[in-house]
Amino acid sequence: MPSRARTTTIIDTPEGRKLLRIHGTIARDIGIRIVSGQFQPGEVLNGEVEASDRLRVSRTAYREAVRILAAKGLVESRPKTGTRVSPRAKWHLLDPDVLSWIFEFEPGDDLLASLFELRKIVEPEAAALAAQRRTEAQVTAMAEALADMTEHTLASPEGRAADQHFHAALLEASGNPFLVTLTSGVGAAVAWTTIFKQRHMPLSRDPIPDHRRVFEAVAAGNAKAAHKAMANLVDMAFLDTTRALPGPADRNAT
Repeated sequence: MPSRARTTTIIDTPEGRKLLRIHGTIARDIGIRIVSGQFQPGEVLNGEVEASDRLRVSRTAYREAVRILAAKGLVESRPKTGTRVSPRAKWHLLDPDVLSWIFEFEPGDDLLASLFELRKIVEPEAAALAAQRRTEAQVTAMAEALADMTEHTLASPEGRAADQHFHAALLEASGNPFLVTLTSGVGAAVAWTTIFKQRHMPLSRDPIPDHRRVFEAVAAGNAKAAHKAMANLVDMAFLDTTRALPGPADRNAT
């Protein structure tokens, strides 16, 4: 509770908002270094005084940055031993910030495969439940998101936001509160893999028809078809992503 009160004060004052931007930037910088392997699990980060002097920021800003990283499972701070990078098993990999930091560089093939493996486990089942439990309002929300995706395309920020809204509406329509808690993580995964696929060249195919098949099955109340359509959507998204990965020659050149 004390940390919450302190955070509220930071946000609600001009000085606090500036501090929030500073420690958010510090957390992002360190977070990228951790998830990219520059800082290895078990490695002890610089002490508070040394780090704040090196970064030319206040000790309070650095301390708040470390708290952000600790809340995301990336580091652990203990008296006398300092702040140590946590094993990857403790990282909150579906945290939107952590995912964004992972996609700041070329994520490993195994990590990408694991991310889509998780989506393949979760989203087809959610689609099947949505077909059985969706409300008219949720069907409308999915239809509007699909229309926005079609209008703006996934090459635009508006289209990618609509894509996130589509997946969020589907998870909500599942009626399972535990699945709904995955909304931010799934949405971030969808957004960042879509950006990743297009970082060098436009998408080689249009994925919107895959979404339309999911929508039509959910709207029709056909759980089996919804499950199949969503499984195919995830499979095709994974294929698109692997095609966007650099080849061995490209990796050796970087």
